[in-house]
Amino acid sequence: MLLAIEQGNTNTLFAVHDGTDWIAQWRAATDSSRTADEYAVWLSQLLNMAGLALGAFNGCIVSSVVPQSVFNLRNLARRYLHVEPLVIGENVDLGIPIRIDKPSEAGADRLVNAVGAHIVYPGPLIVIDSGTATTFDVIGADGGFEGGVIAPGINLSMEALHNAAAKLPRVAIQKPQRVVGTDTVGAMQAGVFWGYVALIEGLIARIKAERDENLTVVATGGVASLFHGATMAIDHFDSDLTIRGMLEIWRRNSTKA
Repeated sequence: MLLAIEQGNTNTLFAVHDGTDWIAQWRAATDSSRTADEYAVWLSQLLNMAGLALGAFNGCIVSSVVPQSVFNLRNLARRYLHVEPLVIGENVDLGIPIRIDKPSEAGADRLVNAVGAHIVYPGPLIVIDSGTATTFDVIGADGGFEGGVIAPGINLSMEALHNAAAKLPRVAIQKPQRVVGTDTVGAMQAGVFWGYVALIEGLIARIKAERDENLTVVATGGVASLFHGATMAIDHFDSDLTIRGMLEIWRRNSTKA
């Protein structure tokens, strides 16, 4: 079995693949100070509830955008899973070309998404990942990573609005029925939600115009489901895009090994 660990700035996903299907997934708040021992205690309890054990794994792959956490995640795999983890970005063959000025600066999550999207959706793509940041990445017809756009995430924008303006409350993000709010909460929700819809539609339109080609748009990430049905600019919503990419990268590298 394979343990895939996908760590973002806000949440960390632990997913178990049995060789055929993803059979379990859990999320934890990302904490760069959490030790391998703490991860093991938390993970062993969840595995036990699913009828699994730490010793059942023969592989582990890690994708992290939090460099200071990689040491502890690597120790988790070595000490408790008894396997050497495959860490994205450390001499790992992604199987795709990276066509940006400084390839080392491309986030592991963006590269994994490129792989996960390319193996399912044909032709050139725009991959939108809505998390702490909202990224728009262009993937070539051959799967090549060709750059993209990074914008603040919707939760980050809402939190910044609350923190910077003394009279604005902290509100939940949801799709409002009207664009024009009739109270403060409604106005904030409309501004953030429909503002992000406009951001998505506007950037997609500009990318397509600049590239002058027909691009399929795929959205993923924890917040992407909020926009389902709110815009026609997104062709597919795919919640498993990232872990699919991690599985593909694992297979490519384990075969070579």
